[in-house]
Amino acid sequence: MVKNSSSYVGRLAPSPTGDLHLGHARTFWIAAERARQAGGKLLLRNDDIDANRFKFDYVATTIEDLHWLGFTWEEPMVSQSDHIPLYRAALQTLHTAGLIYPCAHSRRDVLEAAGAPHEGSEHDEPVYPTQFRPPVDSPVPELKDTISINWRFRVPDGEELTFQDGSAGKQTARVGHDFGDFVVWRKDNIPSYQLTCVVDEIAMGITEVVRGADLIRSTFRQLLLFRALGHTPPAFYHCPLMLDDQGERLAKRHDSLSLRTLREQGVTPEEIISKFGDLL
Repeated sequence: MVKNSSSYVGRLAPSPTGDLHLGHARTFWIAAERARQAGGKLLLRNDDIDANRFKFDYVATTIEDLHWLGFTWEEPMVSQSDHIPLYRAALQTLHTAGLIYPCAHSRRDVLEAAGAPHEGSEHDEPVYPTQFRPPVDSPVPELKDTISINWRFRVPDGEELTFQDGSAGKQTARVGHDFGDFVVWRKDNIPSYQLTCVVDEIAMGITEVVRGADLIRSTFRQLLLFRALGHTPPAFYHCPLMLDDQGERLAKRHDSLSLRTLREQGVTPEEIISKFGDLL
């Protein structure tokens, strides 16, 4: 049960890269219920920052599907594409503090140096080899208006990070072992998921982040960014993932389980939501 507080601010953060599926619906339902139980408010954020994957048509269908399921939120919707100046200001703060550096190594370079295949969410990345780091006292080039090289955050190796998750309980990671230096701005001139999430939660005043359990490791990276930017992180609630019949987590490739397909088959919102009632 969420502690009742009118200061509670939660969010739904769909990405317009495909149709919503049952896994999204369940996570969003939990987010909405936690906001309702807290007597707080719920915001909608359109995670449209990745121009290579973003499809404009999915913004409208996502909103339509959410309304169909009965979700309501505070207007207006926030779009990440409107936050570019905020992301750039945060990057400059990290640069001024000497916490980031340019990195010319490819993902393949990092994978080969790590010596093992990488597994995790789409926003996760392999542990960055320390031998690829520039020396701490080496000069760092200025940020260009248009960025064409990855910029990484230098993590404090050996530090133990802990947070209490509202669903999964106590979570602990050792910095430099469980994750390493991570990308905050990509070479295609797009801010990373880690940076955009942190800046968005700060800008929107989010007090609790509700999302899938596959993003727990991302939370540790984001805790470092909250600290570096001088802000207290929100609470976190990572929902168990919904799996298909083969035990694989649902993804947007599961067209048969998309909300749009289920609607066409005559499934009602009440039938979908009735499956989520025992999750809190």
